[in-house]
Amino acid sequence: MRLLSYNIHKGIGGSDRRYRLERIIHVIKEEAPDLICLQEVDHNVSRTKYHNQPELLAEQLSAHTHKYQLNVRLKEGGYGNLILSRWPIAQHHHLSLRLKWRKPRGAQLVVVNTPEGPVHLINWHLGLAEGERRWQAHHLLNHDVFKHSCHLPTLIAGDYNDWRNTLGDNVFHAHHFQQATAPLKQFRSFPSFMTLMALDKLFHRGVQVDQARIVRTPLARKASDHLPLVVDFRLSSIQPPRLLT
Repeated sequence: MRLLSYNIHKGIGGSDRRYRLERIIHVIKEEAPDLICLQEVDHNVSRTKYHNQPELLAEQLSAHTHKYQLNVRLKEGGYGNLILSRWPIAQHHHLSLRLKWRKPRGAQLVVVNTPEGPVHLINWHLGLAEGERRWQAHHLLNHDVFKHSCHLPTLIAGDYNDWRNTLGDNVFHAHHFQQATAPLKQFRSFPSFMTLMALDKLFHRGVQVDQARIVRTPLARKASDHLPLVVDFRLSSIQPPRLLT
């Protein structure tokens, strides 16, 4: 199974600053993912021609199901996170990660009925300050909504903004999560045209990661200010699927 995580920067190129959502779509299609976690997806905003990006992306990528979380509200519309799935989504929740007066942030929590069984998938976009990110990670992992499905194989993907890579040692390892995106030098994803920082990450528990990589095609370097992360995984111990309803 393949997961792709991508901060699409509203479809605005990192180097040319042009809005071209078709470039994002082409980059994603080239990787043929089953599960897609996107950040900074616009809805009804003038800079992106008032497009309904969640619906456009779902249609163009032939998603079976999609869920959108609007986090940052603007005068008209706003932007947030989007999950697209090749398979049915049995459960979904939206969790606010806003800390006091800081910029609104959020996490999407879904349970996907994959061919190998249900998978707990989280898509998020964390804050710019280290203390804020630690609070957000603790808030998610200790929240009742997360705990309700934490017995399932779990993937936590997105734009972590964790440029110093401290969340593993300070938060995730205590909860028995492993990091698929290490060492950092192999996963530099920002800025796309001259990658210096590894911001796009994936932590997992109860799954076997076969491969993780950053997409570095010429088009990916133009399409957004981030490069996409692709992870191939399978469930650690395959049992007859017990799909959720």
